[in-house]
Amino acid sequence: MLVEKELTGEVDPARHTLVWPSTGNYGIGGAWVGCRMGFDAIVILPAGMSQERFERIRGYGARVIATPGSESNVKEIYDKTWELRRSDPNVRVLNQFEVMGNYRFHYYVTGNTLVELAAELAAQGIGRGRIDAFCSAMGSAGTIAAGDRLKQVWPDHKIVGLEPIQCPTLFNNGYGSHEIQGIGDKHVTWIHNVLNMDALMCIDDMSCLRGLQVLVEEPGQRVLRERYGIPAEKVERLSRIFGISGVCNVLGAIKTAHFYGLGKGHVIATICTDAIDRYYSTMAWLTEKEGPMDETQALIRIESIFHGQRLDWIREGTQHARQCWHNLKYYTWVEQQGKTVEELNAQRDPAWWLAEQAKVAEIDRLIRATRGGGLV
Repeated sequence: MLVEKELTGEVDPARHTLVWPSTGNYGIGGAWVGCRMGFDAIVILPAGMSQERFERIRGYGARVIATPGSESNVKEIYDKTWELRRSDPNVRVLNQFEVMGNYRFHYYVTGNTLVELAAELAAQGIGRGRIDAFCSAMGSAGTIAAGDRLKQVWPDHKIVGLEPIQCPTLFNNGYGSHEIQGIGDKHVTWIHNVLNMDALMCIDDMSCLRGLQVLVEEPGQRVLRERYGIPAEKVERLSRIFGISGVCNVLGAIKTAHFYGLGKGHVIATICTDAIDRYYSTMAWLTEKEGPMDETQALIRIESIFHGQRLDWIREGTQHARQCWHNLKYYTWVEQQGKTVEELNAQRDPAWWLAEQAKVAEIDRLIRATRGGGLV
């Protein structure tokens, strides 16, 4: 997002303060990139996020504003961004939930990476050279844009969005709070092409925390090695690449396999969005809440959480459901954030999304020209 705005002259480190509204990971990235490009950077995130997030953001040199609430309190973040925007004409808000650079990156880079990966896996005897389904929980709903690219390559490909059961916004217009940091924000983001989503599935938040604890703590790792025969080096790698939302994504992929009857020969792709280094304090909270996990508990969790995913909390993307998901955008983006009904209606046309995708070519041209020292 910052690259696009830098290339088009919309931001200038000599004048502008960048504001990054986030529930954590995006703010960490904004702090790292913005500060290294010479910008004054402010990250806004809920006070209830993990302590590691705040420490990382400050360590990268950004200022932090903590708003009330936790993962599901995004409106409070928006309110603070408007306050900053109105108080200083040099504030530039890089809203991940709204700015289409987020969508374009995942459509083009994440999506095409998965297309290439399908061919690599087929060469290893895994799958048939295609991705059958793509699962992603929605935070900003940037990552799930990769599914739009996959569906262009394989028209019968399935795009599956994931939400917390405790805050099922698209599933039943719900509200609440939950513990899957990074997803489920009580609104439908502007950049989410909900009209292209094939199913919505909800995952229990505590299942994600308990499942992560199995992967990262020794009793669970011992069960994986000794009971299930997973090689020690793979167990160790799993312990490093998963965070809470990554476990959520895998549970959604398991649910997707059951729901669509996918098995050997099929490939479901999902994303490990962050890692345990941002959740040690959350694991300590879970231990304090429930007591230390032993091997018996770890085994029960593997069987009940990973092997026992049920076909509940699933809604297919019928024409009616997709229209309902789209209509929910009105309450955030027209009533609160200054979009017009005409802009919202324009998103119903697939051509709107194709036009946003087509801008990738011009952005690539500007990147190459900047690296080469001049426009070509």
